[in-house]
Amino acid sequence: MIKENEPMRLHTTFKVGGNARYYLVPESFDDVKKALEFAQEKKLPHYIIGKGSNLLFSDDPYDGVVIEIGSGLNDIRISGTTIEAYAGVSLVTLSKKAADESLAGLEFASGIPGTVGGAVVMNAGAYDGEIKNVLKEVKILTNNNEIITKKTDELDLSYRHSIFQNNSDIVLSATFELQQGNKEEIISKIKELNAKRKEKQPLEFPSAGSTFKRPEGYFAGKLIQDSGLRGYSVGGAQVSEKHCGFVVNTGDATATDIYELITKVRQIVLEKQGVELEPEVRLVGFSDQ
Repeated sequence: MIKENEPMRLHTTFKVGGNARYYLVPESFDDVKKALEFAQEKKLPHYIIGKGSNLLFSDDPYDGVVIEIGSGLNDIRISGTTIEAYAGVSLVTLSKKAADESLAGLEFASGIPGTVGGAVVMNAGAYDGEIKNVLKEVKILTNNNEIITKKTDELDLSYRHSIFQNNSDIVLSATFELQQGNKEEIISKIKELNAKRKEKQPLEFPSAGSTFKRPEGYFAGKLIQDSGLRGYSVGGAQVSEKHCGFVVNTGDATATDIYELITKVRQIVLEKQGVELEPEVRLVGFSDQ
């Protein structure tokens, strides 16, 4: 189904964003191909999203095609210690499924609010774990509409980076190599990490997760706190009082509020700490991007 003028605030964890000209939700690999062909036929740009986390769409209309690799692509296949998960599977679901099968290695991902596809693209990580440490290979759709498989060492994975940030290939599925473990211990570890998240992160407000990448040798949240920015706000956007590494929507923020706050935080931290923060959140539709 093709939706027109679809509000992106309904599809992003910041709960902001203008309307997309076209919005498609594929339900198979073939549907992804058709969605890409649709954008090519219309001569429009396309943008791939998952659960809309780690993402800030501007308030302006997006004159293109948004393709959601989400609920329609949610198969999980297990063989021994190997799991293949389609790109639309949520990391919460995947880590729970692995735990149910007594497979260890994905505990760190249990509270990351994104999909497998997005996690591969960003090499998502938390609590000393990273996707690249358990990823075996990915199935992708190239810009030429060919489905191919690439091994982990072909993906240029590093801190919050992959080759997919520099090309237009679409992740369709990912295969993970895990380890046989003790089910009770795995579940206990997941509960422990989720309790830490609940204690330390502002989960009560819409956000996109950690707003900034970790600068080498520093912690973004501490730099922001030491710059006197705890609770600093622009409109309805605020530096979280609970964790300064998060920008949150306190209820009525616009994308412009959030973007201006991110910009001001970067300026002030550079002036006061001499460190340039780089957004981890992907910015879409802002004129200076």
